Amino acid sequence: MPLELPDPCCSRGRLIYLIGPSGSGKDSLLEAARSTLAQEGIELARRIITRSAESAGEDALGVSPLQFEHLRKQGAFALDWQANGLCYGIAVQIDAWLGEGKSVLVNGSRGYLDQARARYPELLAICLEVAPQVLRQRLLARGREPVEEIEQRLARNAQLSRSQMAGVILLDNSGELSETLHRLLALLREEGVMGRAPDASA
Repeated sequence: MPLELPDPCCSRGRLIYLIGPSGSGKDSLLEAARSTLAQEGIELARRIITRSAESAGEDALGVSPLQFEHLRKQGAFALDWQANGLCYGIAVQIDAWLGEGKSVLVNGSRGYLDQARARYPELLAICLEVAPQVLRQRLLARGREPVEEIEQRLARNAQLSRSQMAGVILLDNSGELSETLHRLLALLREEGVMGRAPDASA
């Protein structure tokens, strides 16, 4: 008998949907926040991607396109999408976590935001923003794509206006990672996803 997972729309936990252009620093921010999120009982979902974890630059599970499609047909994904020639999936395990009252943070896609909201209407959408010149420098420094592809990425990012992301909280990551981490954790506390920080004057 198949395992019946809770209806995501009736879950007590909240989905935190982190988005931003490639090179905005999502992976670095998630790694920096990992220990604090764990202490707060927030699950960090591991993505399944059609390339190796090493080339993905994150703690992801790399699978072949055939393996990915097999998993998708089996209903293994709560969310899945395609971007930049790759397939991305978030395991259906997140529905069980949400049903247990745990909040879950996922590294999502801006282009899939509407579909994610349709499945999780109460999700908290956060978008990392980076100044164009900083983003260009980061993409060039990591050396994953040729200059032509980098310029195409930058052009696509410029086309995605703020009006297309209504209800998304913007978080600037043009500066030091530690500053962005501090603002992220403060935001999660303001949204009630995390407990309040101890009063240093107490």
